Amino acid sequence: MDKRSLLDLLRRDARESVDDIARQLGADAEAVAAALEELEADGAIRGYQAVVDWDRVEDEHVRAQVEVDVELDRETGYEEIATRIARFPEVATLRLVSGTYDFFIEVEGESMHDVSNFVSERIAPIPEVTKTVTHFVMDSYKEEGIELGDGDDDDRLSVSP
Repeated sequence: MDKRSLLDLLRRDARESVDDIARQLGADAEAVAAALEELEADGAIRGYQAVVDWDRVEDEHVRAQVEVDVELDRETGYEEIATRIARFPEVATLRLVSGTYDFFIEVEGESMHDVSNFVSERIAPIPEVTKTVTHFVMDSYKEEGIELGDGDDDDRLSVSP
């Protein structure tokens, strides 16, 4: 069985049953279950999550994308800094990236004030951090490959002759 196809199906909908996945892959359900178990044991599958359209939830939810520059010394590398930052529950995503900054962090909170305080009081004071730039997410149109919104693709105004 092709594990890549299995992973692609899970990324589209991780709630499908093993039988449904097996049918789509043309595989035996027991083989699919064994492959899933192996992928989980190897750490290739780290968890299963819902993609949430926060605009449809009444609770306040704010996300920001934070660019972080760091200056390394002989004793401290990217891995140590990443380990320190990843421990904060406000950090939803943390990536070492190429380009004009070192780390990309997606931060979540209940308000812009909470997110701003987190960045200024927890991230910026880390000794190796030299600069942060925070971009608040104003709207999301697609998350994890899933389009968000009302599903009405035609935003044109009606015109009558």
